[in-house]
Amino acid sequence: MSAKLQALLNRYGRARRPVFFMIDFTLENYHVIPLDAMPDKILFSCDTYAKHRSRPLARPLPSYRYRAIDFGSYHKAFEKVIENIKAGNTYLLNLTFPSKLWLDLSLEEIFYAADAKFKLCVKDRFVCFSPERFVKISNNRIYTYPMKGTIDATLPDAKATILSDQKERAEHIMVVDLLRNDLAMVAKQVRVDRFRYVDEICAGTRRLLQVSSEISGQLEENWQDRLGDILVTLLPAGSITGTPKKKTMELIQSIEGYERGYFTGIFGYFDGERLDSGVMIRFIEKSNEGYLYKSGGGITIDSDVQSEYNELMEKIYVPFL
Repeated sequence: MSAKLQALLNRYGRARRPVFFMIDFTLENYHVIPLDAMPDKILFSCDTYAKHRSRPLARPLPSYRYRAIDFGSYHKAFEKVIENIKAGNTYLLNLTFPSKLWLDLSLEEIFYAADAKFKLCVKDRFVCFSPERFVKISNNRIYTYPMKGTIDATLPDAKATILSDQKERAEHIMVVDLLRNDLAMVAKQVRVDRFRYVDEICAGTRRLLQVSSEISGQLEENWQDRLGDILVTLLPAGSITGTPKKKTMELIQSIEGYERGYFTGIFGYFDGERLDSGVMIRFIEKSNEGYLYKSGGGITIDSDVQSEYNELMEKIYVPFL
């Protein structure tokens, strides 16, 4: 399946034809659509391309509630991850689960009202409002910005606390090394331009500090001709899998016990000369039983199960409530 995706993207790249793309976590499902033929059912906006602009909700704000996976079930999955880390099968694994969400809003209403750098809505299927870029390509240079490390911005000395946390630092270093190696497969002169800088993001009524790094590399002239080669080589995104990537992917699928689908996949656009894309996190999906909110976090040998469980729940929010 990835070979077909790769060839399709390469064809559009060689033609310099602007396209939208969205690719699921396993690269088994995807859509690649010319920008001048976008269907009404797909709405998107990237940091550098405001296809559909935000607008205020046209009715009173509702409330919402959720029910996450129970702690006992999460603990069992967490212990399986730790066992595999001790066995050397993985060093970092991004563990996620779906939570039941009760919210009286349509996916389209959530999309338009959300304030996020990367937004996507596939009507009657899912919406995401992501703060995380996957890759950006401009002036023959490729950039990626892994996000690892989150803390409540209102806590005393929150910035100093998150930056001095040894578990968070170790996890961040692992992801930076992984993505630096990934970029080296498609680019030259790969470097870490900024290491562990802090941004503030809104999480509904809460404010969070998020730790990121900037990594870049130099692409050759006419990189557009191998657009598909570049994207498929880098997928799935290292920040939402772990390391080593191939084995960790296998463990994720056996331990989580559910289909991520488009959650933790990527979406973006190519305008013929430049590219921008986001990781599909902060994700609400419509199911037969109502809404599901999918979230999680990275597990390392130093992780504390209660803290990781709390992080999964802290990431469950509607961005304007």
